[in-house]
Amino acid sequence: MEVKQVRRTRENRGQWANKREFVLAVLGQLIGLANFWRFPYLCFKNGGGVFLVPYLVFLLTCGIPLFFAETSLGQFTQEGGITCWSSICLLAKGMGFSSQLIIFYSLVDYTIILAWTFFYLFSSFSATLPWSRCNNTWNTDRCSDYGGNFTSESNATSASTEFWLRRVLRLSGGIEEMGEVHWELAGCLLLSWILSYFCVWKGVKTSGKVVYFTATFPYLMLMVLLIRGLTLPGAVDGLVFYLYPEPARLTDIQVWMDAGNQVLTSLSLCAGCLQVLGSYNKFNNNCYRDAIYLCLVNAVTSLVAGFAVFSVLGFMSRELNQDISVVADSGPGLAFITYPSAIALMPVPQLWASLFFIMILLLGVDSQFLCLEAWVTSISDMFTFFYTGRRRQFLLVSTCVVCYLLGLCMVTEGGLYVFLLSDYYGSNGMSLMLFAIIESVCIGWVYGADRYYKNVEQMIGYRPSPYMKYCWKFVTPTLCTVILTLSLIRFTPLKYNNVYQYPWWGYGIGIFLSVSIISIIPVWVLYVLKVSTGSLRQRLNTLIRPVVHDGASQNKRQEAPPSSSRNCVL
Repeated sequence: MEVKQVRRTRENRGQWANKREFVLAVLGQLIGLANFWRFPYLCFKNGGGVFLVPYLVFLLTCGIPLFFAETSLGQFTQEGGITCWSSICLLAKGMGFSSQLIIFYSLVDYTIILAWTFFYLFSSFSATLPWSRCNNTWNTDRCSDYGGNFTSESNATSASTEFWLRRVLRLSGGIEEMGEVHWELAGCLLLSWILSYFCVWKGVKTSGKVVYFTATFPYLMLMVLLIRGLTLPGAVDGLVFYLYPEPARLTDIQVWMDAGNQVLTSLSLCAGCLQVLGSYNKFNNNCYRDAIYLCLVNAVTSLVAGFAVFSVLGFMSRELNQDISVVADSGPGLAFITYPSAIALMPVPQLWASLFFIMILLLGVDSQFLCLEAWVTSISDMFTFFYTGRRRQFLLVSTCVVCYLLGLCMVTEGGLYVFLLSDYYGSNGMSLMLFAIIESVCIGWVYGADRYYKNVEQMIGYRPSPYMKYCWKFVTPTLCTVILTLSLIRFTPLKYNNVYQYPWWGYGIGIFLSVSIISIIPVWVLYVLKVSTGSLRQRLNTLIRPVVHDGASQNKRQEAPPSSSRNCVL
């Protein structure tokens, strides 16, 4: 009777209406802010076109194999980011919990970026862009605008910098001075969560339709900005600076570390999202072909975004008579200081500012609501009663409210310091590298690459190239182990602008965020070993035994032996 109830409630889980919805949803998840404001910066920082060499190496040996593993795992098990691991290795289920904690931290962080974007978008409709002049109430005597009064004095600050720091953030002197809530930003944050809620309020039925717009319109905006950038004077100088190769940089370990981290973050790997998106597929969808094409599209999009960014930076460099290395930046600095500064120098700047921030908004919203969908689905797959009645909507509303309240501390005067702390420690590349190692070992060795290939053959009708299998077993874990080791050796504590050093308790919060993610894995292993019966060897054999038959049809499961207490931990 209990099994029938579970099956009935899980029928409400839903599926993509067609293949297009899956492709657009994954593109929406992949094509995000990391493509626009991090990849171009890493290119010029790490040797221009030479950076493409380590990037492609990691893409082919780690990115595509892991992407294929995660989407196919979700499709085969029809489970979310937590319960999918129960099907192939219950001992690895702790990684599913850890990945959901990363999603939770990301949900809080990402909406802050959306709130900033809404603030800039609304400001773009003013008669004069507020970050283009120094005659505003928030400007200081050191402000220098772009109306012919620009100066290169060392103590001068640009109008766009002062708008960002003194108007948008109202930044204090440190995390010790949290100050008051910036209620305009709090309103933008609330708007961001309302938008995210309605994108997923009916599950995949809603999100599958929303992605038709949110995943395609940013490409249109990117093409418009690219064409505009390439027609600006100085654009060629920017592109040369972007891709000019420095072969000597290939010997720099940091270049390879940056490439590995960029591949993992830009492909949303090891965060539990891809399993959920794959789980909504039909069982016989060709996930092997999808993985290759979608990863390549993501890489090409990152490259094209660099052309759009550096063509405009080349124009800005020429107008201000400064070297591009001075005006180039990454992260929020690129989106909210440098690029708006360049837009202020263009004719009809309000138009280009509006288009730019609409693109940034859609890039962020897409990734945000799909992460929210992954979180809610993974929790609902673990506790199936959420699929009955309006309980799923209650879970969704509760998540949005809790994350909004947590995010309020990031829209205070000291909020940027909290945001950077959470972003740096809460979802850092080292955690993802560790998960990549565990994931590849779990599929390649514990479950067995050959066994997994039989499952894939059952879905797509043929066996993929053995290349993926060898990557899971040897190449991927080896490369990720090397990068993780080097990252730990070279790890440096967070500093704002490389100047402000956090107090000891600030670093304590950051360490807690990192430890809270990683510690779930060993805690789960100890827990399931404790509640299982038999000798240690018998318990380990039981916990690594797959729940899915090699030849099982969709949704069939192998029951654990009656003598095992395995059912009590599922």
